[in-house]
Amino acid sequence: MASGGARSRSGPAPDPTALRRDRDAGEWTVLPAEGRQGAAPDWPLTEQTDREADLWERLWEMPQALMWERYGQELEVALYVRRLAEAEKPDAFVGLSTLVRQMSDSLGLTTPGMRANRWRIDRLEGDTTRQEASVSAIAPNSARARLKALSGGSG
Repeated sequence: MASGGARSRSGPAPDPTALRRDRDAGEWTVLPAEGRQGAAPDWPLTEQTDREADLWERLWEMPQALMWERYGQELEVALYVRRLAEAEKPDAFVGLSTLVRQMSDSLGLTTPGMRANRWRIDRLEGDTTRQEASVSAIAPNSARARLKALSGGSG
């Protein structure tokens, strides 16, 4: 087992609304909740199964697919689809599930993966929480707004 050094899931999750951010890490990318529009790219691997075709189509409709397309990650997504389809089988090697989880993190399909990539999905129109509504009513990124929301609006 490795010792020392940073790990992808160590420490607190980055906060996109923090007053002080790591300036070198860049801003968060907001992905549209509607997802990627249009047909999925051509399957880059050999002989696609029906299950792989279904997963492939569904994944390319997700918001994260916009980033995969931007960075030319068709092959990585196809390998993820192939391994996921294999991992779903009853006699699959246990280690395959670990690989699939790691790949899903890398592709931003999990919450920790989204944080690591500094991606977040925009809310659909009309989908706001009470806390966000009260915070944005004062000032979107002010410390006072966040404190007021945490204290339930008093103060």
